[in-house]
Amino acid sequence: MEMWNNPSCSKCADARETFELNQVPVTLRPYLDAPPTAAELAEVLGRLGAQPWEICRLGEPVAADLGLADWSRDEADRPRWIAAMVAYPQLIQRPILLLDDGTAIVGRTPEALARALATPTTD
Repeated sequence: MEMWNNPSCSKCADARETFELNQVPVTLRPYLDAPPTAAELAEVLGRLGAQPWEICRLGEPVAADLGLADWSRDEADRPRWIAAMVAYPQLIQRPILLLDDGTAIVGRTPEALARALATPTTD
């Protein structure tokens, strides 16, 4: 499993601790320092079954600076949202868990972490 990790995020810390306690191997990706490309983010959105605005952190200062709350949420503007999230990776919800079965989960809740733990891993 790969986890898009922000070391200063409490939800990421909860996920790291959960996986460590359950001895689940995780590769941490410091996505703020190594942001995804537009293609990677689009692929992850597909794995999540989500649109970019569904995993965008609208409470971030840069979201207000960009006026994201007023951006349309339709397929035509999807590339615009992805480009903003690639340029400002702090807009990406965290932690994102890329599971070995090809799916992905936003691991913010204990229930989401339990789903990740229930997914078979490859060693």
